[in-house]
Amino acid sequence: MAEIGKIRAGMGGWTFEPWDTSFYPEKLAKARQLQFASRQVPTIEVNGTYYSSFKPNTFAKWANESPQGFVFSLKGNRFVTNRRVLGEAGESMMRFLESGVSELGEKLGPILWQFAPTKKFDPEDFGAFLDLLPQSQDGVRLRHAVEVRNPSFVVPEFVALLRQYNVAVVYADHATYPAIADVTGDFVYARLQTGHDDNPTCYTPQALDEWAARTKVWAAGKVPSDLPRADPAASAPVKPRDVFVYFITEGKVHAPHGAMALMERVGQVS
Repeated sequence: MAEIGKIRAGMGGWTFEPWDTSFYPEKLAKARQLQFASRQVPTIEVNGTYYSSFKPNTFAKWANESPQGFVFSLKGNRFVTNRRVLGEAGESMMRFLESGVSELGEKLGPILWQFAPTKKFDPEDFGAFLDLLPQSQDGVRLRHAVEVRNPSFVVPEFVALLRQYNVAVVYADHATYPAIADVTGDFVYARLQTGHDDNPTCYTPQALDEWAARTKVWAAGKVPSDLPRADPAASAPVKPRDVFVYFITEGKVHAPHGAMALMERVGQVS
């Protein structure tokens, strides 16, 4: 069997009131929810870091409560990405990265930098932002992904720029956001946002089968043939890549079950 990267599927966060009955065991204390959730899925995307600052001891607590091999993806703080001139984000970026994210150690997954739908692609501006991204923090390796939400980014120049900096572009399965499946970094990051609460596994079984097949293609270093690319004429080197998939927003009531169902389909034990 050809070598492939590790596939990890999870959801956004671990505190969501409907999960108290749809996901967590009855009467489980909220203080133990991360401990439980991190043993059902191999990764979780933390949305709270986008809105708030956390202390080093909080990140250390998360690391201690989760099992070996578990990975947290952190959403970069909004003060970094919600600005007119991205090249001026250096101070805010370092404030976020120096807040204690390195306390996660080997459990620190990708940093997700999310941009507003109004932010348009400006090669010089975005290049200045990418130039600010450090490769490590306190000796801990950093991996970066960007999620763009304006159609102006669907151009070959954007893909080339990300490859220059080895930064992954987020594939957004979303009703309106642009879908960019090009491989631009040494890992792949996908956010599945078209689920439904009336599906016990967030996405339908057929859709989960399709996404399982796509993640395997990505993990083998290629690009799924049924997903749109910004630059179909240029491809990244074919090599195994880790794949991070998160069930987000729509269908959130059953997002954890969607992640678990996807892990069953890809045949990789969390």
